Amino acid sequence: MATRIGDVLRALPSRLRIDGAAKQSIEVARHRLVVAGVLFVIAFLIVGLRLVDVTLLKEAREPRFAHAPRAGHLEMGRADIVDRNGVLLATSLATASLYANPKLVLGPAEAARKLARVLPGLDEREIAARLASDRSFVWLRRNLPPRQQYEVNRLGIPGLYFQREERRVYPHGPLAAHIVGFTDIDNRGIAGIEQSFDEKLRESGEPLDLSIDIRIQHIVREELGRTVEEFKALGGAAIMLDVATGEVLAMVSWPDFDPNAPALAPADARFNRNTLGIYEMGSTFKIFTAAMALDYGTATLRDGYDATKSIQIGRFTISDFHAQRRYLTVPEIFIYSSNIGAVKMALDIGTQRQRDFLARVGLLKASPIELPEVGPPLVPQPWREVNTMTIAFGHGLSVSPIQLAAASAATINGGVMRPATILKRQMGEPIPGERVMSAVASEQMRRLMRLNVERGSGKSAAVPGYLVGGKTGTAEKIVDGRYKKAARISSFVGAFPMNKPRYIVLAILDEPQGTKTTFGFATGSWVAAPVVGRVIARAAPMLGIEPVDEEAPDLRDQMLINVAKR
Repeated sequence: MATRIGDVLRALPSRLRIDGAAKQSIEVARHRLVVAGVLFVIAFLIVGLRLVDVTLLKEAREPRFAHAPRAGHLEMGRADIVDRNGVLLATSLATASLYANPKLVLGPAEAARKLARVLPGLDEREIAARLASDRSFVWLRRNLPPRQQYEVNRLGIPGLYFQREERRVYPHGPLAAHIVGFTDIDNRGIAGIEQSFDEKLRESGEPLDLSIDIRIQHIVREELGRTVEEFKALGGAAIMLDVATGEVLAMVSWPDFDPNAPALAPADARFNRNTLGIYEMGSTFKIFTAAMALDYGTATLRDGYDATKSIQIGRFTISDFHAQRRYLTVPEIFIYSSNIGAVKMALDIGTQRQRDFLARVGLLKASPIELPEVGPPLVPQPWREVNTMTIAFGHGLSVSPIQLAAASAATINGGVMRPATILKRQMGEPIPGERVMSAVASEQMRRLMRLNVERGSGKSAAVPGYLVGGKTGTAEKIVDGRYKKAARISSFVGAFPMNKPRYIVLAILDEPQGTKTTFGFATGSWVAAPVVGRVIARAAPMLGIEPVDEEAPDLRDQMLINVAKR
């Protein structure tokens, strides 16, 4: 018994030692588990915080390669362009552009085949070659619509990525294409306002306000387009201009194009005839000949000139289309559009004074309008007496329609030249202007232009109640260095209401062809004047101009001219 107890006692410390070692091992394991648990918790917290940061706190961004185009700076937020009433003309939509890292693409040929199935128009061979290249970045297609982005994602092809970009869109399509312009695939402005104000549109978040009224723009485009088609003209141009501010309310060049797909448009459609086109304007220039004669005092409304015989210059003859073959007063020279009378009037004015006047009204230098597509006038050098004679009736000096409209405005708005602008004048903004003729001479020009619509070649532009005035023009085009009788520029520049002018309306047709309705004629009075009349009839009520009684005694007194020579 004593022996067993001793054995137990001798064995006790050994067991205690074993239990102590076990307990120590358990304790170490427990500490390791705690440390591991803490590390896992920290890891999950980091992942969770990162998810919150990416999804909630930061703007989502697609992966991007450092050497991809525009990778250093993604141009987002290009400002909108709006008309004078805030109607959207140009805006930007977020899109996805597809690119690839060819080094990560497995089976380039198979990948190209799959992509060609979901992206119509994609060149399978070209894409396969790109995906097989040794580069690390290649564009596959820019500006995908959401549906195509979804279809590409479904393919599950490794090495394909999407770059978040913007696409410029034009809600009204061709309606204001030549004014607004368009951008390239990288959202850089390359035509129209988009080009002129490219930097401002990229850096400013505020919409750019244009002077045009999209409602008036629609009217002008519809009337001009209908007339171009009716008379089978090569094209046309039309403008409505505020004579008090120089603001362009409408400007249409025909044919036009869709700025949403400018690459599909022919060069002729992208050509802005209003600002880039340069033409001899024919008898509309008699506005300036009469204006300078009245302003310089070389002639009055009571004076006149002998238009009995044609004028011979070398082998050329200056004659009248509607020859009266008699002495004509200044008003008669204007309403009968006498070339002979205009020439004699210009000779009295003199070459230097003629040139000075035309320079003051902006006809000898390019228009300052805020568009990149602006053509300079073709000015004779040297300016001889023969040039003075031909320019008197609109030949020998070529200008753009916007120049003609702005200069005409200066002759009837009280005699102040204001540069044409495509930007909206802000409230309280000073309007630049320079006096170019007396207010008295300007008032006399209003009477002459009104008389021409009442009794002269502008009758078809008349709109009851709106006191329309204006002047027609028909000029032979120069083809291969020579005037071609069958090729004409037919025009009419009108204004309303002539007792207190508010707007200039100009219409020009390039090589119109006569019809049975016009008895084969295609002059300005037959084809251009009616366009202006229809535009005024539709636009005036929208602009808040109420019709008046044209036979009211006070209005008759304001517009009265005694045509006969005293």
